[in-house]
Formats: sequence, structure tokens, C-alpha cells
Amino acid sequence: MKCFFIVLLLFKGLSASGKVFHVGAQHPYKTIKSALAVTNEGDTVYIHKGLYKEGNIIVQKAITIIGIDRPILDGDKKYEVLSIKSSYVTIKGLRVQHSGYASLDDPGGIKVYEATKVTIIDNELFDNFFGIYIQFSTNCLIKNNSIIAFGKEEQTIGNGVHCWKSDSLQIIGNNINGCRDGVYFEFVNNSVIWRNIVTDNIRYGLHFMNSNNDSYFTNIFSRNGAGVAVMFSKKITMMNNTFNENWGDAAYGLLFKEISDCHLSGNHFNKNTAAIFMDGSNRTIVENNVFSNNGWGLKIQANCMDNIIQKNNFIKNTFDVSTNGTLLLNIFSQNYWDKYSGYDLNKDKIGDVPYRPLSLYSVIVESNPTAMILFRSFFVSLLDQSEKKIPSLTPENFIDNKPLMSALRL
Repeated sequence: MKCFFIVLLLFKGLSASGKVFHVGAQHPYKTIKSALAVTNEGDTVYIHKGLYKEGNIIVQKAITIIGIDRPILDGDKKYEVLSIKSSYVTIKGLRVQHSGYASLDDPGGIKVYEATKVTIIDNELFDNFFGIYIQFSTNCLIKNNSIIAFGKEEQTIGNGVHCWKSDSLQIIGNNINGCRDGVYFEFVNNSVIWRNIVTDNIRYGLHFMNSNNDSYFTNIFSRNGAGVAVMFSKKITMMNNTFNENWGDAAYGLLFKEISDCHLSGNHFNKNTAAIFMDGSNRTIVENNVFSNNGWGLKIQANCMDNIIQKNNFIKNTFDVSTNGTLLLNIFSQNYWDKYSGYDLNKDKIGDVPYRPLSLYSVIVESNPTAMILFRSFFVSLLDQSEKKIPSLTPENFIDNKPLMSALRL
């Protein structure tokens, strides 16, 4: 009998949970806040098509909110629109727009506060200060959202997906446009950024600092103000990404600053001012990447050590490699250089003559940018050819001893 009552109580508890609430002009609840006030853990709220201007909507229970026919939650340029202050919340199918703008408390279209396992999927974030903001949270999924803003200056707009002091996040399949930084990580570890399209943002397409053990796969970063920046971090894996058309005096496809023990493979760098700029970076493997049509393929500063640059294609770059010092503490091996004019007598597909990818002219331009006025002149060609035959000003060990005769299929 005792067991019967226990089973009955469990059944009653299960049957009492998971209620459904409908919000809309033709439904029992006319406002989102009125529905949220009566929900319990595990309930689902369906918001039907319409315009909802309810100020700051706060979710404090583990519930699911689903939009039907893309309802619009409007912050009226005054409020943070949707604040998630509970774990195990799902937000899907909404259009969240016109959040307030403030640099002190950083309001967002959707902001998650100290929560775990929050899912934000298939939403439209339009004209918000910050699109999606995650802080002090773990195991959250941000997937298939469209984030569009119209920032003109860095000071007047926030980031598309902003993550702060969090762990084990998944940022997957989002389209981000017109923000300060497309994706921003600071003190975010063990997280994945995958299949996002990040274009035309004011500063960086991807910007992260002091974040470790993260991975970035198959993203497109195109036409962003300064490209992508990875700073003060370690154990970062970046594979199969595309870095396109990041132009400007201080623009890079990818900036590595003070990072270590990273792996960069299978990426395509096309039409960037500098494809990769490495500053104070150590023990990074750069392999199986394509550098094409860039101003500089690789700028590697003299304070970089123990990096391995191997099995990459360098094609149609103005300068393949540049540095600011006279000592090379990194390894170049088995790269394809389209400027290589050596021969292969034993037919092993490796040039018999080592290749020096660092031209004297690139060294001169590094210290005297105005020297670019002589680009493509006969004098510069003669200078570079002489330097390759008898190295005097370029580092003697800046050399690829096994240059490939043909491009790799990457």
C-alpha cells in the first residue's frame, strides 16, 4: 500500500508539470509577463504572432518559450528586452529588437545571467545594443540565430554574441552583421565556435582574450574592420575557417598576440591586408592553409619562437613573409611558394634548392612603409634577386629547405 501511494504521488507530480500557455490577441494571455507570472518549472509558453512592447521581460524559471510565426519583442530603445536568470531555459523562434543603448550595464536583446544549459535557437536579433550576451554561464547553446545591427562607430554599438567568464559554450550556425565585434570571448574556456557567418562588423569578426582550450571550425569571417584577433590565450584550435577581404592599415585576416600552443590548419586566407600577424606567439603549428592574394601572407615578429609553418600554399601574395628582426627562431618546411624558381632533378616533388621567402624589399618596407612607392620597379627586382644569391640584410636562417614544386590540394 505504501508503494502504491508513492507511485501515485510521483504520477500526480509528473502530470501536474509541463503545462502549456498561449500568449496573443486571440489567446487567454494577452501579455508575455502575465503568462510568465503563472508558469512553473518545465512549462512551455507559446507566443503567437504580434508586437509585444513590455519593457524588460525577465525569465526566472526553467521554462521553454517558443515563438509562433515570429512574434516581435520590442525594447522601444529603452530596455533590455529578454533577461534569462534561470538555468534550463529554451528561447526559440522570436524576433527581438530595439534594445536600450547603455555602456554602463550593457543591455542586450537576450542576456543570460549566471545560468547553465540555456538554449537560444532560431531567433532574429535586430538593431540591439548587444545581440546575445552570456555572462558567468556554462553549457549554453547559441544556434542558428540571425543578429543584425547598424553600428557606425565602436562606441555606439555592442557585440553580436558577447561571452564573459563562461565555460563550455557552443556558438553554432549564426549569421552576424553590423556589430562592434561579431563574436567576443573573454575568460571563456572549453568552448566551440562552428559554422558561423560573420561579416561587415566594425571591429573584429571574432575577438577573444584570456580564453583557453577553445576551438573554431568552419566559420566565415569576411569584410570585418580589423579581421580576427586572438590574444593572451593558449591551446586554441582553428580549422577550416575562411578569412576574406579584411582590408585596412591595421587589418588582418588573423592577429595572434601573446598566444601559445595553438594549432591552425585547413584555413583559407584571401584578400587581406595581412593574412596572419604573429606577435609574441610561441609553439603554434600553422599547416595546410592557403594564403592567396593578400598584401602579406605572414607577418611574423622577431619575438615569436618555436612556431612551425609547414605544408601551406603561398599564392599571389604581394609579400609572402615579413619580419621586423634579424633572427629567426621558427621553422619553415615543405611549403609551396609560387615565387620559387628552383628545380627538382630527382623528381621527388621537393625543390633541390632551398627557398628564402623573405625578400629584402619586404624588410625595407617593414621599417620604411613609404618605400612601397617603388613596388614593381626594376630596381626592387634587382635588389631582391641579389639578396637571394648573397644574403646580407635578411636573416640567413629564414629559409625553407624543402620547398614544394607544386601546390598542395587543400
